[in-house]
Amino acid sequence: MSSTPLPATPAPAAAPAAPGTALRAPRLVELTADADPRAVGAALAALGLWPTPLRDPDGRVRALSLHPSSALCAPSALAALPGVARVLGAASPHPLVDALARRPVEVAGHTFNAPGGAPLLIAGPCSVESEGALSVAADQVAAAGAQWLRGGAYKPRTSPYAFQGKGDEALRWLRAAADARGLRVVTEALSEASAPRVAEWSDVVQIGTRNMQNFALLKAVGATRRPALLKRGLCATVEEWLLAGEYLMSHGCPAVVFCERGLRSFDEQTRNLLDLGAVALLKHTYGLPVVVDPSHAAGRRDLVEPLARAALAVGADGLMVEAHPNAAEALSDGPQALSGDELRRLAHHLRALAAALPPPPLSADWAARAASRP
Repeated sequence: MSSTPLPATPAPAAAPAAPGTALRAPRLVELTADADPRAVGAALAALGLWPTPLRDPDGRVRALSLHPSSALCAPSALAALPGVARVLGAASPHPLVDALARRPVEVAGHTFNAPGGAPLLIAGPCSVESEGALSVAADQVAAAGAQWLRGGAYKPRTSPYAFQGKGDEALRWLRAAADARGLRVVTEALSEASAPRVAEWSDVVQIGTRNMQNFALLKAVGATRRPALLKRGLCATVEEWLLAGEYLMSHGCPAVVFCERGLRSFDEQTRNLLDLGAVALLKHTYGLPVVVDPSHAAGRRDLVEPLARAALAVGADGLMVEAHPNAAEALSDGPQALSGDELRRLAHHLRALAAALPPPPLSADWAARAASRP
């Protein structure tokens, strides 16, 4: 088996130093002096926007404010409506992430945002425990038809006495196991010091939930020029998640795959609260590459498949699940790890579901938005 590190990814084009001038979301529509506010409001509503009239001291409607939950629409499309004088709004704080929207994005052999594409399946153990155990797990991952092999070489554990991973040795095992089976590798970088080594041996560098706002790490991973899989923080808003992606891309990362893995909740029945609304928002409104990790969301293997099916139904591009050849003896996260048979069954059901689902109902204005970008 080959254990040769990957060649460096070519550096992308230089990133702009500051956000561009394209409006992220129009917020105010000023009217011409002869405009019919009702007609303009109806036209805006027909585009999926929620206008509220703004009046001057004399009671005349001079502008319409747009609610933040309105559909995203290109400013040029709004400015073309009869009775509209101009459209105002704020520039996007994450223009590089926005540029991933609604276009094919190739990451480690998988094309995101490709019409009719099969879902991505990422699978493997939580931790790389030994070369032999990883080899068995990789066989199961390949047999299930997954495309990426996951596994933690460095493990961020809540307890300092828990298994912390095998480190650099595990990176070599991951690379060799993946190369022997035609798989790609995604694994987590925990520190600025480890980022170059992780990038050397993996195809995609993972940013874990605890490090989503570790800005020094985001910069270091961006500098490796590898694509990144960015897990959402336990208590992070969607906007904070997107801005973490902007950190990666502004420092050289060619593409970011967003991964929803559940938010911290008050309920002990499941490990986390899976926010499928955020998945739908990222895919249907923002048009970004997004996958779901139902293993960490549920913390129990009996809920992995139901949550995986729900994730595909709301538009996720793929799933990231944990699988282990002997979960009862796993050194971390055994209760949520699937067996080889369970992984194959899951993969079979997901492919059938994906074939039956209609394409995501993307926002009607996305082509106009893309055309309006500078």
